Amino acid sequence: MGTNGSTMLEPLRQGLPPLDPAAVSDAASCALPARYEAVREARRFTRRTLDQWDLGDRFDDVCLVVSELVTNALRHGLPAGSACVSGREPPVRLHLMRWTERLVCAVRDPSHDSPVARETDDFSAESGRGLFLVDSFSDSWGWHPLAGALDGKLVWALFRLPRAGSRPNGE
Repeated sequence: MGTNGSTMLEPLRQGLPPLDPAAVSDAASCALPARYEAVREARRFTRRTLDQWDLGDRFDDVCLVVSELVTNALRHGLPAGSACVSGREPPVRLHLMRWTERLVCAVRDPSHDSPVARETDDFSAESGRGLFLVDSFSDSWGWHPLAGALDGKLVWALFRLPRAGSRPNGE
């Protein structure tokens, strides 16, 4: 699981053609307020976007991952007691990007701290399994620190998509 931002972009390139930002087929983004209701808003946004892109069959896995990434951003990526201030960019943003053979879900938050995947065998615990679920339901995930005008980090998850004309089960 991910620990180093600079090396965590590599899985985006493994086994697939290089990512060309100009070649993105579709992209959508939404700002999320600093409150837990934002997770529900992120799920609704994801549903609408995947349906528009004719990827509704991927909703369950993608939605679970989006929920975990947004929850982690709200829980661990925001300063304690932070709230959305009028006129300022909301602190958390969800990005969905689709290329021919992959879908990337990315959540931006203002924290510089790396995401930490907890090693736990206690699957009855109420928290601490978010990144384990992200790792289990996506094809890869990672994070990258941001620089310049965008401060904080971006945590992403990649889903491979079947090639046009091929079936998901390989037939």
